[in-house]
Amino acid sequence: MTTLTNNLDIRAFLDQDQKKDLLRLLTAGSVDDGKSTLIGRLMFDSKMIYEDQLAALERDSKRVGHAGEDIDYALLLDGLKAEREQGITIDVAYRYFSTAKRKFIIADTPGHEQYTRNMITGGSTANLAIILIDATKGVITQTRRHTFLVSLLGIKHVVLAVNKMDLVDFSQKIFDDICSDYKKFVTQLDIPDVNFIPLSALKGDNVVELSPKMPWYHGKSMLEFLEAVHVSSDRNYDDFRFPVQYVLRPDRDFRGFAGQVASGIVKPGDSIMALPSRKTSKVKAIPGYDGDQEQAFPPQSVTLVLEDEIDISRGEMLVNPDNLPRMERHFEAMLVWMDEEPMDISTQFFLKQTTNTTRARIDMIRHKVDVNTLEKSEVKNLTLNEIGRAVLTTAKPLFFDPYKKNKNTGSFVLIHPVTNNTVAVGMILDKLDSKNLPSRITDVEKETIRKGKSLISAESREKRFNQKGMTLWFTGLHGSGKNELAFSLEKKLFDDGATVVLLDGSSVRPGLSRELDFSPADRAENLRRVAHICKILNDQGIITICSFISRNNSIRGQVSEIIGQDKFHLFFMDASLEYCRNNKPELYKKADKGETENLPGADLEFEKPAHANLVFNPEENELNLDRISDYLEKNKIFPLK
Repeated sequence: MTTLTNNLDIRAFLDQDQKKDLLRLLTAGSVDDGKSTLIGRLMFDSKMIYEDQLAALERDSKRVGHAGEDIDYALLLDGLKAEREQGITIDVAYRYFSTAKRKFIIADTPGHEQYTRNMITGGSTANLAIILIDATKGVITQTRRHTFLVSLLGIKHVVLAVNKMDLVDFSQKIFDDICSDYKKFVTQLDIPDVNFIPLSALKGDNVVELSPKMPWYHGKSMLEFLEAVHVSSDRNYDDFRFPVQYVLRPDRDFRGFAGQVASGIVKPGDSIMALPSRKTSKVKAIPGYDGDQEQAFPPQSVTLVLEDEIDISRGEMLVNPDNLPRMERHFEAMLVWMDEEPMDISTQFFLKQTTNTTRARIDMIRHKVDVNTLEKSEVKNLTLNEIGRAVLTTAKPLFFDPYKKNKNTGSFVLIHPVTNNTVAVGMILDKLDSKNLPSRITDVEKETIRKGKSLISAESREKRFNQKGMTLWFTGLHGSGKNELAFSLEKKLFDDGATVVLLDGSSVRPGLSRELDFSPADRAENLRRVAHICKILNDQGIITICSFISRNNSIRGQVSEIIGQDKFHLFFMDASLEYCRNNKPELYKKADKGETENLPGADLEFEKPAHANLVFNPEENELNLDRISDYLEKNKIFPLK
């Protein structure tokens, strides 16, 4: 009977504990303001420390503590070796404790400006913020910075904990002056609920119980306030948003859509719309472990079964047809840069919002906000821990609400496509019409475009391709071996990582010059066209290899003028006419019989180049390839590094 009673008592206790409300809160403040000490004191005085933890705390307080003869409660949270050595918080420390009225998850965030990203991480899920102030210092720059960050995160409840009142003899005037200074600043920000509590975290005054040392204070102690503050109404119960996380199909008779209710309330029989398809249906059931649920609300994770078969996938969203979110590709957001590497605005990031992932670009940074003074300044990018207002465009439409209205659908992270680092977190302000999108083209660039010039500099192309855009022009008679050397060079350069294009008669004549014959005039026109193609490709940073007879110095000079003498490199395959005849006997026999006309070396004169950059012997092709590679490297054509 006793065992049964005990089991019932335990079950009743667990059931009661399960029904307790959960409060997520963060602490913030300047270095040594007592954040960790306050949380440690809350846990100690609420009897949430085990005996072995207390013994270890007393031992560590004597060894590495910073509280003199008193117990250093900060050691309960400052677990890193560097934190204990310096007496500061570096990383975010999460602690859970519970009282008879409520459960708490506390994020102890660092105070240093260099750890702004840690505070953003810790506060991303918080309902309430405790901002500590040292009573001996008053409102300082860090206090303003932390308050701005709390406002940015959309936290609606703030407690200004004026700590170390024991060091100012529990003075009411000092407390009132600090509260007055803080109110002047906080009115600039969107924080609807601000409360003030004087305390001494180290001594325990006004932490769990009201202190007789401050009879002039008529409010609640810190723990009493935390147990009573009403935060459930902060959730958005009006706008139903259900991002689909997973499609459950255990058999052909069941199809459910699993996910977490981001906002709003849903019940069986409610009409829903699937985005982006805009197909509608009704909720048939909300199956659960103990049977079907009567309703679902945030932040419950549930499965919805619909009355109709609708094709819905992960990343899509179920909403109320009469209350739709924004569906846009362009929007403005506040960005907190969290990566060690500065922002590169040309990068195409991955954007993760609810269960949806898409490509996104940052069109511009409208301004950077100085978190210490709230001053705005124009910048081209953001660096670690900086905050700015940005314009973004996604590859596909997002389904979102402004962050102030709905945290879950109004927040996102940016992920670097190469490193996979989370480089930024964002809070969406609102959509942006495409006609109001900022132009990424400057006035100088517009003038450059008007002149028909590229916005990409030659230096940028050289850096990207590791080469200079040049033309390597092979000349020589039919059968001299110039084609074999040109094609072999193309293969070698390609294998070595160069970006290269080869042009010869077989690639140009059937298309670009298909109406031309082989008369001297048409031969010259064919080479003129080739030269213009080479110039275009060279301007794009591409190496072109050309293999054409180009029979005299006059034609080769014209080609060089079109391409640009600084980009034209002439290579001559010096083969005797006898070698060429033996290499291509059928062609030359046709010329001898008069079956073909205007063949250089047969019935047209071929003029050897007067000033070729390289002259080759056709019987030394392997050596010729090495000579060309040495030439390109020596003249810093390829590779550049």
